[in-house]
Amino acid sequence: MKKNRDARGPFVHELILNRDRVSSFDTYPYSLPPIRSLSRLKLHPQVTFFIGENGSGKSTLLEAVAVAAKLNAEGGSQNFNFATRASHSDLSEYLTLVRGASRPSDSFFLRAESFFNVATAVEGYAVSGYGERSLHEQSHGESFMALALHRFRQGGLYILDEPEAALSPQRQLALISRMHQLILQGCQFIIATHSPILMAYPNASILEFSANGIQPMEYRNTEHYQVTKTFLDDPERMLALLMSS
Repeated sequence: MKKNRDARGPFVHELILNRDRVSSFDTYPYSLPPIRSLSRLKLHPQVTFFIGENGSGKSTLLEAVAVAAKLNAEGGSQNFNFATRASHSDLSEYLTLVRGASRPSDSFFLRAESFFNVATAVEGYAVSGYGERSLHEQSHGESFMALALHRFRQGGLYILDEPEAALSPQRQLALISRMHQLILQGCQFIIATHSPILMAYPNASILEFSANGIQPMEYRNTEHYQVTKTFLDDPERMLALLMSS
């Protein structure tokens, strides 16, 4: 498949934390090692993965990127303005997105944990483009795929927070296929994930959030890949070790 001639990405080249404006790095989320050490962070023009343990700060930074891109903190597009709980940090106020020469024709922030609220807002706003069936009349995984298949379109910036949360392994493979279609049409993805399936997307940038800050990683060097492979290679042995204690 040839790349669409109308493709305009990448849209965000780099993130800059304006450190001189942060009053204290001893308070959350600035005290998190990846945020504390952040100055500039380059993004891949097509796919960037944020990976790391729970609480490492990857979703916090992803949320800040989404808000800095004028997207709703709980998910949705720039036209969504609902808020069920004011829980997002002020990190976006100190974050600069270094943009490309062109602007995305579409953008969307998918948060697995608050997607129910987005689906409710879709019905409340009576907007179209999400498929023929109501998102609430589908399973969580079906509604995620309906979003990717029907709502995402060429030339878009898509920020996804743990999209694998509702997806079976087969659906994760289907999401990779859909992502590839969209990337060939000039889309850019920034994704926080734990999924070794999703992060296998070829030539993507994988950035690991840890106590050492944010470091680029090769796919097969990630803990996600190594732990999963070790388990699947010999599940009986792994289970015996886990249950021996």
